[in-house]
Amino acid sequence: MTEYEFRVLTFPRETSRADVRQALADHAEYGHWELARTRLYLGGARRVWLRRRIIRVRRTA
Repeated sequence: MTEYEFRVLTFPRETSRADVRQALADHAEYGHWELARTRLYLGGARRVWLRRRIIRVRRTA
């Protein structure tokens, strides 16, 4: 079974879409995160859930 770790990012309504896109691209490129869910709230705040696989290393000896 695949296990994931999650990170939640919250952006206020003043944050431009370009800044949000750049932040998500940086997390994806350097942290190997992928977009799991995004939510736009009534006041304009945006919350984004990122996930990445947890790779367990098994002992071979």
